Amino acid sequence: MAEAGMQEIESSGKPEGDMIMDTKAKAALVVVSVGADRASQLYKYLNEEDIEELTYEVAKLGKTSNSQVEVALDEFYKLCLTHKMMTDGGLDYARNVLEKAFGESTARNLLEKVSKTLQSKPFNFFMKGDPKALLSILQNERPQVIALIMAYMESQQAAQVLEQLPEEKRIMAVESMARMDRVSPEAIAIVEEEMKRKFATIITSEDNMSLGGVDYVADMMNHVDRSSERKIFEELDKRNPELAQSIREKMFVFENILDMDDRSVQRFVRDCDTKDVVYALKSASKEMQEIFFKNMSKRMSDSVRADLEITTNVRLKDVEEAQQRIVNIIRNLEEKGEVIIKKGGEDDIII
Repeated sequence: MAEAGMQEIESSGKPEGDMIMDTKAKAALVVVSVGADRASQLYKYLNEEDIEELTYEVAKLGKTSNSQVEVALDEFYKLCLTHKMMTDGGLDYARNVLEKAFGESTARNLLEKVSKTLQSKPFNFFMKGDPKALLSILQNERPQVIALIMAYMESQQAAQVLEQLPEEKRIMAVESMARMDRVSPEAIAIVEEEMKRKFATIITSEDNMSLGGVDYVADMMNHVDRSSERKIFEELDKRNPELAQSIREKMFVFENILDMDDRSVQRFVRDCDTKDVVYALKSASKEMQEIFFKNMSKRMSDSVRADLEITTNVRLKDVEEAQQRIVNIIRNLEEKGEVIIKKGGEDDIII
């Protein structure tokens, strides 16, 4: 939504000094006005070219008036609001609300701008689809086609689809996504034409899009359940060990806890359910168990040790799910800057 707003901000009205701001100047004003922390969140939704161009505009901003700032922020807010209403409630709902709030003319202008943004992304019709429904469509497609379509999905949605694909296609789709770099409009058009018969929708792409790649696959694999993750890597290790290693180095998995510093371990352990810790450690190495024990309170350590002794006949699925819940806690804390995790080597530290 933020990306749509940043891309669609355009001139409207004359701010003080009779200087009309262009699209780029307004976008730069929005970035400056929201502050560095919020601006960094906006940047996550932009590609490298947009970031470079926007940063240049921010750098060359001179003195601005309150009126200019108000114009830019007001339009950005309206565009974001319109985008959310259209994606959540549909075109008719958005039109009805906007006309009541801003009048027919302004509503029409906002809807036209946001419609162009929504229609500019190939395979947009997949974005709100149920993973099971998508699976029924995608499972009969070629792995290369599946990879292309999944590359346009949010990583969590792509992970849900990947988990349910037949094993032979799942590995091939992962390989295709990892090898994917820049896809030509012609290739996208061919796939869209093939999908047209099923979805009656073709969305064109004017420029080459950066898709897939190892980073994307790693992000997607971070959302896959532990059982599927293990099976995928077992097969990928046989077929393409170098690719498997490259993906692992970009991920954070339960085993990476061994590389975390004590303070970070102490932090995430506080948020863990004791039962999850017991199950997660049931199949863990002695080294992993010691990492946990030395960073727990004595009371928690004694409790976990005792429960490990009496807990038997634990299913592998339950162990993997407990480990996944702990990993999710760590990832959430890492996003907040409360723990440090290490990926892909000594120097690759994310704070």
